[in-house]
Amino acid sequence: MNNRFFQKSRFLTLYVGLALIIMFISGCTVVGPDYVKPEVDVPDNWRMEVKTSAAMANVEWWHSFNDPVLDKLIDTALRNNQDVRLAAARVAEFAARVDIARAGFFPQLGYSGDGNRNQLSRESYNGPSSGSRTYNSYTAGLNIGWELDFWGKVARATEASRADLLAAEEGRKVVILTLISSVASNYLQLQSLDEQLIIAKDTVKRREQSVVLFQDKFKGGVISELEVAQVQSEYELARVRIPAIERQIVLLENALSVLIGQNPGSINRTSQSDEVTFPAIPEEIPSDILSQRPDILEAENNLIAANARIGVAKAAYFPTISLTGMLGFASESLSSLLNSSAGVWSAGGSMLGPIFSGGSIDAQLRASEAEQKQLVAQYIKSIQTALMEVEDALISVKKLKEEFNAQSRQVEALKSYSHFAQIRYNDGYVSYIEVLDSERSLFDAELELVRKQGEVLVALVSVYKSMGGGWINEAEKVANETDFPKSGHEKNDGDRQPFPSITLPTTLSE
Repeated sequence: MNNRFFQKSRFLTLYVGLALIIMFISGCTVVGPDYVKPEVDVPDNWRMEVKTSAAMANVEWWHSFNDPVLDKLIDTALRNNQDVRLAAARVAEFAARVDIARAGFFPQLGYSGDGNRNQLSRESYNGPSSGSRTYNSYTAGLNIGWELDFWGKVARATEASRADLLAAEEGRKVVILTLISSVASNYLQLQSLDEQLIIAKDTVKRREQSVVLFQDKFKGGVISELEVAQVQSEYELARVRIPAIERQIVLLENALSVLIGQNPGSINRTSQSDEVTFPAIPEEIPSDILSQRPDILEAENNLIAANARIGVAKAAYFPTISLTGMLGFASESLSSLLNSSAGVWSAGGSMLGPIFSGGSIDAQLRASEAEQKQLVAQYIKSIQTALMEVEDALISVKKLKEEFNAQSRQVEALKSYSHFAQIRYNDGYVSYIEVLDSERSLFDAELELVRKQGEVLVALVSVYKSMGGGWINEAEKVANETDFPKSGHEKNDGDRQPFPSITLPTTLSE
């Protein structure tokens, strides 16, 4: 190859370098508004006073329940829950979209090559009559195309994509926050239902003994059939509670199984102790702790993305300026394709701008601006909702504890009432209906006490969920340790497991 061809190559290199300088200068012009964080009125203090350490908002709070089974369930959920995996895949998708948008900053370099055998028409061939109308053609070259970002369209698109990525990452944290809170709440409710079931079964067992005793007394002529019916009715009243509680247990077990990434089934758990220690809640929670809440950060990043897309829409008003170039070889013979005399090159530029678009550009800009306004409102609403959730959770814990304490005192009073009613019945001062009334009241109060205890624990979970906090980052580390299962296309057909067949019952059985 001679120097002439290399001189042409250097010219093309100079052409590309000049384009780089132009692009750098053009990068200083970016249309569309820069993001300004909306001002939101946030109170300095909460309506409720709370009295412990604020640092607890940043620790893995579920460990404070001192239940290794709960710890294990949450760890399993973080590794196996399908929503967490879906959110992780969504983050990976948006990370790739950032690279797609950012690629617009760079020239697109490609290669081409072709070989053809051609025949000219007799009507268009002007050569000698004895000449051949067939010929070969071969080309090979490098092609370059570059859309210069004079108006900041690529910059704004990249800004939007990065904000989408950050929103997706915060969205994954929202999924993790909701997952952990749901697992903990369901588990605590399961324990509460277990305690209620024990109370119901013990009550049924005692009343069953009373039914047998009263039936014997009736057969001996000591009591009337009315008293037997009264005892029997209270026995059945206690029995009807059992299947209702058992149904709720199975439903919660199924829900919890799916949360931890398993098929519906039973859940192992520890029994609640008689003396439950309620975990502490953070004290003097600053309002700015909500800045850690992933749903608020997600809403803000969605707003940033929408704001950047206004610039993308505005850039459509301006012309698209592109540079193109080609450096290669062309020849009628494959053997001479790489000869210096076969060298070809071209360099040029183009500009394409709108004159009339039927209003589509205006409409796209209005749509982008309207979307940005929607997300401003959504961002402010997310903060207000967060404030409400914290306030609701704090008042719920405080008042539910008061209800629990009052319910505990009522249970103690009803135990005394039932004890003395039995003594007065044995001494012949009152009828057995008073004993039954005291037992019924005690039974209902004991069930309610266990329910209140569970409600207090679930409300504590809500406090930590509503605050967000650094504990989400610790939980995310566990979720990051899991591997995605293989998709169907990664297996051979022979390896695929069929979905299990399900036979539905035709009748209800006991």
